[in-house]
Amino acid sequence: MLDWIRFGLTAALLLSGLVVLATGVVAQYRFHYVINRMHAASMGDSLGLLLVVLSLCVSMNDGWVILKYLLVTVFLWLTSPTAGHLIARLELTTNEHPEKEMELIRK
Repeated sequence: MLDWIRFGLTAALLLSGLVVLATGVVAQYRFHYVINRMHAASMGDSLGLLLVVLSLCVSMNDGWVILKYLLVTVFLWLTSPTAGHLIARLELTTNEHPEKEMELIRK
């Protein structure tokens, strides 16, 4: 009985993570400016990665493997925003008029 509950929880977390990641991929094609694309990708990656890794942790029995999965998640959560920030800074430094390309909501 416990195996079926574990399987169901793993499947639910994995499917929800894949839906979040697929939404991030669709958002990549919706936006045209690089900074808007990066924002959509980073939001999907953070939550999608968490859900997929949690599903892997639920499906495993070994504590060391679960610890490795969680350490990989922490590493990606620390490095992904840093890389995204550097890419956005490079774009704003090299583009003379970013306001012409950005999709802004004005009130």
